[in-house]
Amino acid sequence: MTTATRDIILPAEWRDFWALTKPRVMSLVVFTALCGLLAAPGSIHPVIGFTAILCLAVGAGACGALNQYFEADTDAKMARTSGRPLPAGRMDRESALHFGISLAAFSVGIMGVAVNWLAAGLLAFSIFFYAIVYTLWLKPNTPQNIVIGGAAGAFPPVIGWAAVTGDVTLLPVILFAIIFLWTPPHFWALALFMKTDYGAAGIPMMPNVKGQKSTRNQIFGYTFPMAATAVLPFVLGQTSWLFGVASVLLNIVFIALAYRVWRNDSTDAMAMKPEKQLFAFSILYLFLLFAIFAFDRMLIL
Repeated sequence: MTTATRDIILPAEWRDFWALTKPRVMSLVVFTALCGLLAAPGSIHPVIGFTAILCLAVGAGACGALNQYFEADTDAKMARTSGRPLPAGRMDRESALHFGISLAAFSVGIMGVAVNWLAAGLLAFSIFFYAIVYTLWLKPNTPQNIVIGGAAGAFPPVIGWAAVTGDVTLLPVILFAIIFLWTPPHFWALALFMKTDYGAAGIPMMPNVKGQKSTRNQIFGYTFPMAATAVLPFVLGQTSWLFGVASVLLNIVFIALAYRVWRNDSTDAMAMKPEKQLFAFSILYLFLLFAIFAFDRMLIL
């Protein structure tokens, strides 16, 4: 009997099913999708728009549930995740699997019927990519897991855009690229001060495989194409000066924090203040960047 299935307390409470959906991750998905929807040209009925965002939230919840189903034993080995419903024994794995599959089917089906099938197809692919390609293949096998797997988290604004327009043009692709390039410095900053935890679970995160110096170099290196991509909407004339100025300022702060990470040579998690600051700011960075982008687009459309 594995750690993840020992001492199961049944029945699971609603809070455990809610925890399976990874609410904090879901909030970022919903937010970036909403920004994509609001920034898209054209109009969408409020009820249809709400339905699209709801389907995205449910789809994100499906990803969280399926991820925890597949990683129950791994989660049990990490202090950060050992309190989740499966490794803590508050739920059996089959319930998590059925819950995840049901959420995925519901979200994709309703998105297709109520919104459009392009948005539904993109949602289905993003769920498959995160739950299968990233969780089962990339994460346990390559230190590039976060780089390639970042595509899964970059789809929401594209789906939000497609829900309104029924197509995908250059601007939503740029939004995709911003999140895709933001993901490595965001997660590798976390991986640096959580190196021991990932090592205990046998996950080949970049600091554990290539070392902390190489990881810091790559964090700093990824910051520049991310920053360049983040100002593209303004450079291409798709936003006003409001977003242009905000994007430049946010990127200056991000680069400054990434520089401090690059200069830090500590191997002790307790002394990794720059890494913790970059991780915290990276979340605020993405929220502010997308919020200002969506607001600016709504003003000029």
